[in-house]
Amino acid sequence: MPDTGVRAARTTVPVRRRTRFELHPGAWWLWSLGLGTAATRTTNPLLLALLVAVAGHVVAVHRSSAPWARSYTAFAKLAVAVLLIRLAFTAVLGSPVPGTHVLFTLPEIPLPAWAQGIRLGGPVSAEALLFSGYNGLKLAALLVCVGAANALAAPARLLKSLPGALYEAGVAVVVALTFAPHLIADVQRLRAARRLRGRPDRGLRGLFQVGLPVLEGALERSVALAAAMDARGYGRTAEVPARVRRTTTALTLGGLLGVCAGTYGLLTAEGGVYGLPVLLAGALAALAGLRLGGRRSPRTRYRPAPWGVRAWLVAGSGAAVAALLALASVRDPGALHPGVVPLAAPVLPLWPAAAILLGLLPVLVVPQDRKEPS
Repeated sequence: MPDTGVRAARTTVPVRRRTRFELHPGAWWLWSLGLGTAATRTTNPLLLALLVAVAGHVVAVHRSSAPWARSYTAFAKLAVAVLLIRLAFTAVLGSPVPGTHVLFTLPEIPLPAWAQGIRLGGPVSAEALLFSGYNGLKLAALLVCVGAANALAAPARLLKSLPGALYEAGVAVVVALTFAPHLIADVQRLRAARRLRGRPDRGLRGLFQVGLPVLEGALERSVALAAAMDARGYGRTAEVPARVRRTTTALTLGGLLGVCAGTYGLLTAEGGVYGLPVLLAGALAALAGLRLGGRRSPRTRYRPAPWGVRAWLVAGSGAAVAALLALASVRDPGALHPGVVPLAAPVLPLWPAAAILLGLLPVLVVPQDRKEPS
């Protein structure tokens, strides 16, 4: 007899492939902070342009299609705006750098006697603009490096990787980032509903009549979330001896003060000798304090971000760039800080430029994003 049974169709369930290697977000931040530290050690526009190019190339290769990855463009625009504002202030308010090559002269506004040392308008020299441009480009390169970290490291994964001592702060930021899109969507929905009903959605009246329902909905979601988090044990802490708490407080506060003092030393010419050791000592003390403070939070991590060999190589490349540029600023300060009086074209020093190229190591060691076959 012929087989009249119905044969079950075999369906193949597509397996979601991992298309992007998930590097630890802390490695990207350490890499970008290393490039940013290197940017603070020089005013050579050629080296700064090379730093920006290295950061931009790594972002172009490893940036994902997530919405938060588009922040690099915003940081790049902010960097350009900072540079232009710096040049505009120099042209209007003058510069302490003496110059003999006057480019143009602005109408000068006379100021009272108590405002001596300040001028509005007057001659604008090429030396003053060049000096201001060098320093503005340094700040712009620092902003680009921070933008690279924001574009490469997922904010949610970065917050999940915070130590236990910062657990509550991480949860608060995650909740804020989660509720912010809902808040914007509520505002747009209510304004569209009022327009359909022929009611005003702008002005002070529209603000009150739209803002109150949005605020009420946000409070309801907050209460519901708080109840759900309390039911799941969020906010509960373990008993820690008083000696451990005091040690944690001393290490954390002392470490943060050391980081502030070391950063100030790195940003000033006088503190170049003690800046890096104080910064490293403060960072180690703060990390030790956060490690001890994590004992108050008895929790486990779901799918923790791995820190492997690639993460060490990426973070180490940024640290190597920062260390080599700091060494170059001590051994050859003239090449890393070109003068503007008299006017002279900046020269690209070879081994500091080669040191900056070490920042391209993530392109070689981190797998690129591969597209899924259609």
